[in-house]
Amino acid sequence: MAETSGLPLPGPFLDFLEANGLNPAIYTASNSIPRYIRLKPGSESLTEEIEAEMQCKLERVGWLPGFYSLPPQIQIASSQAYKEGKMYGVDAASGAAVLALDVSVGDHVLDLCAAPGAKLCMILDLLGDSGSVTGVDVASHRLAACRTMIQKYGIGDRCRLFVSDGTKFSLIPVKGCWDSTSFQQVNQNWGGDDVFKEWTSRRPWKERKRTAKTRKSSSLKVVAESDHLPELIFYGRNSGVVGLTKSELHQSPPDSEVSGNGYDKVLVDAECTHDGSIRHVQKFEQWGWETLNQRVLNAERTDNLTTLQLNLLRNGFRLLKVGGSLVYSTCSLTVCQNEEVIMRFLAENASAELLEIDAARDWPCRSGSIPKTLRFDPVVSKTSGLFVAKFTKLSP
Repeated sequence: MAETSGLPLPGPFLDFLEANGLNPAIYTASNSIPRYIRLKPGSESLTEEIEAEMQCKLERVGWLPGFYSLPPQIQIASSQAYKEGKMYGVDAASGAAVLALDVSVGDHVLDLCAAPGAKLCMILDLLGDSGSVTGVDVASHRLAACRTMIQKYGIGDRCRLFVSDGTKFSLIPVKGCWDSTSFQQVNQNWGGDDVFKEWTSRRPWKERKRTAKTRKSSSLKVVAESDHLPELIFYGRNSGVVGLTKSELHQSPPDSEVSGNGYDKVLVDAECTHDGSIRHVQKFEQWGWETLNQRVLNAERTDNLTTLQLNLLRNGFRLLKVGGSLVYSTCSLTVCQNEEVIMRFLAENASAELLEIDAARDWPCRSGSIPKTLRFDPVVSKTSGLFVAKFTKLSP
């Protein structure tokens, strides 16, 4: 077992790094990578107050608006600003992936792998009182944590969250979001059980009874048929859901309509081996290195992951409107989960074009092996490792 700056790395992991052309020196930066936070818009005046409470200096991240760095040992969860929903922790590289989307006022944005929610919160902050955000994740418990997060920060008015397989999700944005007057009329006048009213964490008694009855009497066939439908676990009053019937919500238009009515921006921050995240790798010291073998080094798992990543990218791009932008990212530093996925995707999609990320001119990162792609790493960027690529969809 080798040791780098106090972080012991087992031989198989060092072999993994060598096979992927990764320098183990990346992991020597484990004790020098700052902790990053983002202040909610309007909370910038609180920096001195936060510094006094946490007894450290907040260093503004010059290349990333709204971001500050703290010493790595600082814990933010006990601070008043965190508890009051005025700041949240998110790595600067993840913030860069969101910034690469170039979110504009009025955009309808899809976050296809939304949990645990920091990037989704940043997107909502950037949109303000316009557009909409649809968050999708296959893990219900992780998406529930995302729901808690957006409620804590009070930014869910134009957001909807679906538990769904991101490779199969097919719902496009609802462009005609309800204004407050329409919202009040719906809640006062539309009494049908099938119409979405204001979201509440407590389901009506009739709905709970109906669900229990369905579970008891439904055949396996019926259950299987309904399994593919996304489960809506949260929606804001101006997310476009209020006033819809359940059948209207789950309408999936043909691909020919998606090109004109799909999402303006799509973020695919895909599941990966997380080998680029120093803090994630550090956890294996507690979990045991055998767990690392199963989650990172296992060749079959990596093959399954690259297939998943490609399918997520394919579906996210399918749901993107012509002229829109899609950002693909992973916190892996391996070529097979990044450049190779990109090359396979471009080879099969004539309407996909890689874009230059304009904001990246001032970013502390290096180019990937494919032009216009970017790589953040702990040594160069002082962030977690992250790969970023940006696409647009051309007219057929």
